[in-house]
Amino acid sequence: MVKIRLKRLGYKKNPSYRIIAIDSRSKREGAPIEELGFYNPKTKEMKLNVERARFRLSQGAQATETVMYLINNSNEDGTLNYKKSETKKLSKKAQAKLEEEKAQAAAQEEAAAPSEA
Repeated sequence: MVKIRLKRLGYKKNPSYRIIAIDSRSKREGAPIEELGFYNPKTKEMKLNVERARFRLSQGAQATETVMYLINNSNEDGTLNYKKSETKKLSKKAQAKLEEEKAQAAAQEEAAAPSEA
């Protein structure tokens, strides 16, 4: 079975990957059937031959979860359409404080509403 997966390159703690089509029984750094592109997760830089990747998928190749994400989120020219998340990650303390402030604001609105009527 042919798989489309990532082949790790780069030195320690600085990975970059090649997107390759390879026999599923081969090792990670084995000789690929075809190289489809590359992906650098640190800089979010990617170049992918989308046409060849879709051809391989239509021929029955199985893509890994990560590679499928990269194929689905690539532009027509093969670059990554990266969407930076808008939400900030908060600690549990900060989340609890924010919810408490929202509850207090809602309670103040309820208290103010009957007096206006």
